[in-house]
Amino acid sequence: MRRSQAEQPKRRTWHGVRAGVLIAASTSLLTLVMFAAVAKVVSQDHGWLSASDVPSARVAQVHDLAGQNPLLNNGNAADADAVEPKTRVASAHAAVMQSPWKKIANEMTDAILPGYRTGRADGALGVIKTKLVEFDSAPFPYDGPVTGRATSYAAEDGEMRKRAARGRLFRQKNAYDDRRVLLHIPKSFDAGRPAVMVVFFHGHRATLTRDVLNRQQVAAQISSSGVNAVLVAPQFAVAASDSSPGNLGEPGGFKRFIDEAGKQLTRLHGNAASGRAFNNMPVVIVAYSGGYLASAWSLHHGGVKNRVRGLVLLDALYGDLDKFAAWIAGNKQAFFVSAYTGSTRRRNGELMKMLEERDVAYVTEMTPRNRRDNVFFLATGPDVNHTDFVTHAWAANPIADVLQRHAGRVMGTGPVARTSTGAAALR
Repeated sequence: MRRSQAEQPKRRTWHGVRAGVLIAASTSLLTLVMFAAVAKVVSQDHGWLSASDVPSARVAQVHDLAGQNPLLNNGNAADADAVEPKTRVASAHAAVMQSPWKKIANEMTDAILPGYRTGRADGALGVIKTKLVEFDSAPFPYDGPVTGRATSYAAEDGEMRKRAARGRLFRQKNAYDDRRVLLHIPKSFDAGRPAVMVVFFHGHRATLTRDVLNRQQVAAQISSSGVNAVLVAPQFAVAASDSSPGNLGEPGGFKRFIDEAGKQLTRLHGNAASGRAFNNMPVVIVAYSGGYLASAWSLHHGGVKNRVRGLVLLDALYGDLDKFAAWIAGNKQAFFVSAYTGSTRRRNGELMKMLEERDVAYVTEMTPRNRRDNVFFLATGPDVNHTDFVTHAWAANPIADVLQRHAGRVMGTGPVARTSTGAAALR
């Protein structure tokens, strides 16, 4: 039976509607699939650790490199076997380098996270760039004696072991073979302006992701300070009670490390012209707790005396007072801050006496009135504890506070402008 001429357009119209719906649904499904693929690449990426904007000045929680590290969740440092397995980092676009969807995935990544792969080539970077990178000059692996200690490291059964005095052998798996370094460039960083490199040495039983980045918020403090600064934080012994500096205890070890940091920061920044800034910017060392030993030997014979313009000890003065006293007395243009609880009070008093004997002046408070002073010893109150010292000392977020007060003299730019609340303006 033939359809009337009036019915035929209706049929064609209905077929057209159905075809349109199917095309729209297919397109939406493809978009969702591709979005999920890109999201997976980003979430599994083992190099880039933050997105393009962190409005609360906190760096987003880092994805564990193995994806199954219980230490990031429960803070239990007893299981050394689960601590951050050695995994070489890679950027998001490298992760899909062998994929036929590489070009599409990269284009969608740039659309979803603008600047995720590269930042602006001029002026402020515009995106936060945080990455774990393996260094050839990292503290560990290290094969040799610990400078100034009756301790040595050697390979045994294919794994690095620590042998202390009296022959005691430490068999903590994976504690001494992690060569990763945490690099962080705030979105406000401008390679064309005076800048400072902050090198952070962590304490005992620490990992870069769980402690330095997440718990102690070191990268977030650099960003929130408002100072034109970058962060370099090496991994020492992983989740171990060990202050050994490894390769940084060797003559020239710190210079090799800083030189490599300049190259790696240039790659991370994405603009080759920024290399001149990274390779020459002054350095401020911040050491917490057991990080004192690496800082002492880096200052003593690290080979970068003229570049280190500041030293901040966060409840970290446990020894090597002679090296710290010599550096302070010989670098009168640099600044020194030692803040402490009862655990290092005695050692700080001893260092004060040593400086008095060398006619080096110091003050015991940090206020706008003594902004021109260089040496500070800051006792903290009973409400301050050693565990939380990196985030709560003489002030909340002490690393940000000391940068706001003293980075200007290091860079020759003066103090950082502050908001009405007293915090540095987040740029």
